[in-house]
Amino acid sequence: MGSVRKASAWLGLVDDSDDERYYDDDYAEGPDAGDSGDGPWVTDPRVRVADEAAQDQGTRIATVSPESFRDARGIGELFRDGVPVIVNLTAMDSSDAKRVVDFAAGLTFGLRGSIERVATRVFLLTPADYKVVSGEARGHRNGGFFNQS
Repeated sequence: MGSVRKASAWLGLVDDSDDERYYDDDYAEGPDAGDSGDGPWVTDPRVRVADEAAQDQGTRIATVSPESFRDARGIGELFRDGVPVIVNLTAMDSSDAKRVVDFAAGLTFGLRGSIERVATRVFLLTPADYKVVSGEARGHRNGGFFNQS
């Protein structure tokens, strides 16, 4: 791949189908590959499970960066399976991003979950059995630890 194509792929302007950074060297094909079939395989490189140790415990968080509204189905399938999903909409145009947010809001309402804005155009969808804890300490609000006057 040429340097201009690599730069364009890095910026997300073109699809770099030759890039093999998403493939695992230990990949084996077929049903006898040693996979017990405990969980679904995620084949979309835009969906990443946060930590392998979390997978072993049955707790995982998926990160999805959809490119169009057609990718909303993957978000819904993960959330329906009880996986919290971080949705990064920074790469989408405004109209599709609004549609995905509307879809996500309906999804969380229908499954009794919650949706929270984490950053600009980044949202966290959590199922009903998860609790999101704020990162702010209580003492900071009342002039606690950092009040040195």
